[in-house]
Amino acid sequence: MASKYGKKSQDKVEKAMHERKRGTLKSGRSGKKVTSRKQAIAIGLSEARREGGKVPSKKSSSSKKSSSKKSSSKKK
Repeated sequence: MASKYGKKSQDKVEKAMHERKRGTLKSGRSGKKVTSRKQAIAIGLSEARREGGKVPSKKSSSSKKSSSKKSSSKKK
């Protein structure tokens, strides 16, 4: 069975995890230091996705879909 993630995405996540461990990984907007393991993985996958790596699409929550349908029907 083929892997979900490509080599580029694996490298990006590995780099992000290494930066987090050294304490040099910063979040995008606020610029605060990232200490969460999950957030470091998300940053790595996001960078790989931006550069065209093989990464599955983001999961969308069902609550966002239902609320957007309600708001669009109210506007009409």
